[in-house]
Amino acid sequence: MKIAIDGPAGAGKSTVAKMVAVKLGYLYIDTGAMYRAIAWLSRAHNVSANDGPALAKLARNCNLTLKPGATTGVFVEGKDISTDIRLPEISELVGPVSAQKELREELVKQQQSMAHAGNAVLDGRDIGTVVLPNAEVKVFLTASPEVRAHRRLKDIQKMGLSDTLEEILAAIIERDHKDSTRAESPLRQAEDAVKVDTDTLTIEEVVETILSLCSKCEKPIKI
Repeated sequence: MKIAIDGPAGAGKSTVAKMVAVKLGYLYIDTGAMYRAIAWLSRAHNVSANDGPALAKLARNCNLTLKPGATTGVFVEGKDISTDIRLPEISELVGPVSAQKELREELVKQQQSMAHAGNAVLDGRDIGTVVLPNAEVKVFLTASPEVRAHRRLKDIQKMGLSDTLEEILAAIIERDHKDSTRAESPLRQAEDAVKVDTDTLTIEEVVETILSLCSKCEKPIKI
């Protein structure tokens, strides 16, 4: 079974996807972390965030590895960049980086190849529409920008950073606009996805909702 979880930044995709994967014993693939890793690499190698071919080359040659855990471990050439890719300067870069057609094509191939390993849960912004269009379970998680900003603020504070709620909210609204209007794989709900608004739900309630959807699926699918 393939489970696709999409939605805007801060909707709780990664947290929920990891919990669903653990409960089902499935592989969890954090596609957002992959784009963040390339954004980090572009900064480290002074590659423009708008240079699609160069970014795709980085993705092909960087030996990117994801390791499951309480938080997804992200390694490039053996170097642990799990914390670095969550820094604000990388968050600013990941939007334009992830909009590049050539890079998206390369990472989509990698994500599909990883999903072929067996049962898998993937989260991102184009999983149900592009990466796994035939996924048995498709969920679109959403929440208001204000709720998402408060969640992001807690994460920022844990990292010892001092971004304000107003700055975070403005960045989320801008990211939503860019993600939903970009030419390549824009953020949108797949026609057959189930929309789940997480504003008033606990993480456990969201997870149970998705597990309930999974329990109704029997027929395996092919990517």
